[in-house]
Amino acid sequence: MEATRDVVIVGGGVIGSAIAYFLKVTPVFSVTVTVIEKDPSYEFGSTARSWGGVRQQFSTPENIQMSQYAQEFLGQISRLLGIDDTPVDVSYHEQGYLFLAEDRHIPRLYSNNAIQKGLGVNVGLLDADDLARGVPWMNVSDLAGGSLGLSGEGWLDAYSLNQAFRKKAISLGVAYSAKEAVGLECDAKRVSAVLLADGTRLAGSHIVNAAGPAASGVAKWAGIDLPVRSRKRYAYSFSCRTEITGCPLVIDPSGGHFRPEGRQFLSGCSPEPENDPDCTDFDVDYGWFEEHIWPILAHRVPAFEAIKLENAWAGHYAYNLLDQNAILGSHPDIANFYFANGFSGHGLQQSPADGRAIAELITYGEYSSLTLNRISFERLVTGEAISEHNIV
Repeated sequence: MEATRDVVIVGGGVIGSAIAYFLKVTPVFSVTVTVIEKDPSYEFGSTARSWGGVRQQFSTPENIQMSQYAQEFLGQISRLLGIDDTPVDVSYHEQGYLFLAEDRHIPRLYSNNAIQKGLGVNVGLLDADDLARGVPWMNVSDLAGGSLGLSGEGWLDAYSLNQAFRKKAISLGVAYSAKEAVGLECDAKRVSAVLLADGTRLAGSHIVNAAGPAASGVAKWAGIDLPVRSRKRYAYSFSCRTEITGCPLVIDPSGGHFRPEGRQFLSGCSPEPENDPDCTDFDVDYGWFEEHIWPILAHRVPAFEAIKLENAWAGHYAYNLLDQNAILGSHPDIANFYFANGFSGHGLQQSPADGRAIAELITYGEYSSLTLNRISFERLVTGEAISEHNIV
């Protein structure tokens, strides 16, 4: 008789691997876990192409608390994910996010700050004079203020975090299958197996959709409309002749953003919604940098008028069309089908909290740490969007 796994996870990126890890360390009972990941090199996954940002400056309590747990987790990462006492290095660089604001943004900036401070975020509000003193290499003539993370924010190597979760999960007994999932065996009340491209099936008591930008396709195999789409984002790496010191991750009022990366800088900008189609290719639009991003950079940092584009690549957001926030938990009608999708660019930093949350739902039937019921699948049915005002 074919063996049935306790849990089958579709998607072995940082979210799927975090779920697998937390399932194995949850101290209740031993579970068998299989992760299906068709790209064992992880070269084309959204995790490996991520900027690797970790921040607490959100406007939604759930997003703040999930990122706070990420910071806590990173502080213990070698103890939690190390194997045979080998230290884990994900190249975490703690350097705050700086949100810049024009006059029209100030009310929202102060509102966000009140929420953040109420949850213990170490963040400071800056006026135009503070900016002029603190970042003298920046043009602040059109700015009214800003918000700077003073601790608990930064960036890390996304691929390394994914691999650390994966290797630790394997050491704990998780099986990884380098095959392609092509369907689900299910009825109106239950998913019983994942169907693979080689004609085999993986039976499971609990099935988890952690397929990133491809999540809507996995949901569709069960007849479910999941409003998550693959949206392309570009990262441009450039060098500057002038030394820029003490540079945080800067978010311009235009939506453009940049941060240091070694001796170079990374930059990008999300397009307007009307110019943001569903997309799965990895082609890079160099014209977007020349025509849109470089003018933003040169206006904000005069030294960036003389820069050299060194490299560029494209990755994909798992973009939640409803509200750009995560979708966590089981389906209202198919109780053993779980979703960890729609992170809209925040999956990496939320992966420890999301992994723990899904493991708790499968193990206990409810959350036992953070309460994340507001970001459940049910809101897709009711259409009750959660407004997050600090989307980047």
